[in-house]
Amino acid sequence: MQTPNAVNPIPPVVIVLCLIAVAVELVLGAGQFGVVGDPQAIGWRINALQSYSLSPAVLDWILTRGDFAPDMLMRFVTYPFVHASFTQALFGIALLLALGKFVGDALGNLAVLLIFAITSVGGALVFCLIASGTSPLFGLFPPVYGLIGAYTYVIWLHLGRTGQSQLAAFRLIGFLLALQLVFGLLFGAGNAWIAELAGFVFGFLTATLLVPGGFAALLQRLRQRS
Repeated sequence: MQTPNAVNPIPPVVIVLCLIAVAVELVLGAGQFGVVGDPQAIGWRINALQSYSLSPAVLDWILTRGDFAPDMLMRFVTYPFVHASFTQALFGIALLLALGKFVGDALGNLAVLLIFAITSVGGALVFCLIASGTSPLFGLFPPVYGLIGAYTYVIWLHLGRTGQSQLAAFRLIGFLLALQLVFGLLFGAGNAWIAELAGFVFGFLTATLLVPGGFAALLQRLRQRS
């Protein structure tokens, strides 16, 4: 007789996504600290950020010149896997593991992949449309915020079904935004918050389509408030 697991395993898609980010960071970190490569390896991280991150100028180039070259389009899905530092990568991977498991347990393995992809691209598009200049977007945080949005909807739906206050579902995103504001005041804030907030919204909305009866429940709730 098979004994059920006390703890649900991490969804395979989350493990794969994290392994990609870990592999990239190991290579860039090893080059940065001179563990592998020639003396030029110290610049691997800078080169990776230049080649795989995303900036509003990329979308502007695509739209104005009609240049849909793969090296331009791929940036919308490669930017989450390059980071400016080991610390940023570590936090992003840790959050991806935690939120990916939560969403995977609630919605399934395929849902995690869909939410990660949709929020990565959606957050990037909103970032490019609102931000200006060549300020780059990189790191796992936009899709992580997308997973937070999806998990927020799952909690929101559960609280509504049990007759509890659904505002409690937004405590996590509220805490993270407040923490981000503090860090921004202390160390200076870039424009990445645009993609992160957009990722949250895309994640929340995507979850309404993935949860059985979720979209109908959201519409019913909105009608009750109108």
